[in-house]
Amino acid sequence: MRLDDDARFRIMRLIEANPDISQRKLARELGISLGGVNYCLNALIEKGLVKMERFRVSENKLAYVYVLTPRGASEKAMLTRGFLARKMDEYELLRAEIESIRQELSADAARPDERLS
Repeated sequence: MRLDDDARFRIMRLIEANPDISQRKLARELGISLGGVNYCLNALIEKGLVKMERFRVSENKLAYVYVLTPRGASEKAMLTRGFLARKMDEYELLRAEIESIRQELSADAARPDERLS
């Protein structure tokens, strides 16, 4: 399973904004399985883009914080540019399709209903 750019971007964006986010919450936010999040995080950690640090929440319980490494911050900047470019392309295609549908509706509305003839 290859970790795609959008998934990496979304995970890195969420953990940068909220380093103590749980894997369960990441899964909910991203709409992917908990196992998928675990796989993605481990891949990011193996690549040196994210590091995981333990901290104590209470006397008896440990939790984790996910932190972008300097290399991860650079990678996220690159992914952000790519993500934005893809979304702008999608937006332009969608805008053109909406305009085309509006023109079709206008043409249909201007034409008398042939079924009534």
